[in-house]
Amino acid sequence: MLSEFSNSEKENLLKHFSNVDDYVFAIISPRQVDRGALMSRYSRTDKSMRKIFLDEFLQNENRGEEFYNKVLLEYGDDSVAELGEAQIAIEGLSNIAVKKIEDRRIGLSYLEKSSRYVTWDKKINGEYKFYKEPDIMNSKFADKYLEACNLDFEVYSKNIQPVINFMQEQEPIENQKFRNSGGIEVQFSKLSEDEAKSATRIYNATIKAKALDILRGILPSSTLTNVGITGNGRAFEYLLTILYSSGLQEERTLAEKIHRELNTTIRSFVRRADDIHGKAMQKYLGEIKLKSSALNKKHLKPKTNKNTLVNLVDFESQKKAEEKIITSILYEQSNGISFRDILSQVQKINQNDRKKIVKIFSDLRKNRRQRPPRAFEMTEYTFDFMTNFGMFRDFHRHRVLTLERQLLTTNHGYVIPDEIKRLGIKKDFDDCMYKSKEVFDLIKSKMSEQAQYVVNFAYNYPFFMKLNLREAVHLIELRTVPQGHQDYRKTAQEMFKAIKKVHPNLSNIIKFVDMKSYKLERLEAEKRIEEKRKKLASKKS
Repeated sequence: MLSEFSNSEKENLLKHFSNVDDYVFAIISPRQVDRGALMSRYSRTDKSMRKIFLDEFLQNENRGEEFYNKVLLEYGDDSVAELGEAQIAIEGLSNIAVKKIEDRRIGLSYLEKSSRYVTWDKKINGEYKFYKEPDIMNSKFADKYLEACNLDFEVYSKNIQPVINFMQEQEPIENQKFRNSGGIEVQFSKLSEDEAKSATRIYNATIKAKALDILRGILPSSTLTNVGITGNGRAFEYLLTILYSSGLQEERTLAEKIHRELNTTIRSFVRRADDIHGKAMQKYLGEIKLKSSALNKKHLKPKTNKNTLVNLVDFESQKKAEEKIITSILYEQSNGISFRDILSQVQKINQNDRKKIVKIFSDLRKNRRQRPPRAFEMTEYTFDFMTNFGMFRDFHRHRVLTLERQLLTTNHGYVIPDEIKRLGIKKDFDDCMYKSKEVFDLIKSKMSEQAQYVVNFAYNYPFFMKLNLREAVHLIELRTVPQGHQDYRKTAQEMFKAIKKVHPNLSNIIKFVDMKSYKLERLEAEKRIEEKRKKLASKKS
């Protein structure tokens, strides 16, 4: 390959590729559209990519744009839109809008401002940070909406330090154990001065996270947050279509702003989001919503939702599930035997031997990051949930599953943390919930979607989730780790109990579920963070 290019060609190529003499190389061409076009063009010629660049791109600055205009607009080859990637930051959007964005499961990754590490007590120009929904603010409900949201933030803000003080009294630092310089866990009083400083950092971070966990239910869904999005053009295009078709002004405005910024980086990849194709898709999405609503009115009678925290509502028999999973396990190494033939033979395996086979793969797992093989995707579970909205926000991050949810309401009651009662601020908490419900009921009669903004994180929220066993392993083991929020840990534990009840053998693959409860969830995690900080500091010195 060294002789393939002249010296002048190599000089040009090194501005766009990491090397010119190896068969593995990175594309470093500065324009995203050119990088994507090169990747796509690559699949339609026997030329090397660097040769394609020299022949077709070097002398034509618009080659990338021209290529995508032809492929995407003329041929409609959607997959090539995945070759353009962008990163977008959005600051100051509501928890309603951020969940709509994060509903998009494929092709986008998110990092959102945390409600357990960041306080929401700061004001900007004398105002708390919550979304002033335009339709509400232009209605007769504006004053009551502002009153309800401001009350939430006032109660939240004034109780941060009291809750921290309360937790310090309940779980004093003197009662906690920390690692000394020898790596041994000892009582705080037995630490050296430097060790005590380190332990205090750990303790203070843990107590603050616990306090914010306790108080987050007071926050309304209008609370403003930040989110960073990384994704490909195809996924962004679909996101824009969803937002453009929204009934909420905030989300339509976000579509315009995100589209504008994407035009600065991957314009060719999202060009169809609001053209004739995009308009047709928006119309289609609107029709789905209208038809679903009409069918709801025709076939369903209003009924109070009395679901408990977690209900497993659909699953296969244990025998059928085990047979499908074992068949899939055996398939890869079966040397040409069809799935049907393997299944017919597996159906003759007795229950005890099926149990032994599952145990083999359970025993292989040494930690939760060692995921079961794909064969464990062959059986699925549908769960019906009734959890508070704050907890839903955590489960919502799991995307290798099917999740459907309803509009936020105040109709299903709310969750009060025990610490709120013990601290003696239950009345303030209840006042926030009652005020929110009063305003919600007023707004809902005229604007059902907009009314969601006043609903607090503590209010119960119905949604369902369908997932396979392999993803259940990941979700349950991750969401029961000690540092997790107590609300979602309890929910994940209930999911495990439900699976264990119907599939006692297969549930053994969920090997690293933690069924304990913890008073200071973040303590061990903060200890590990501090250890990493020390190691990093020692390397620098």
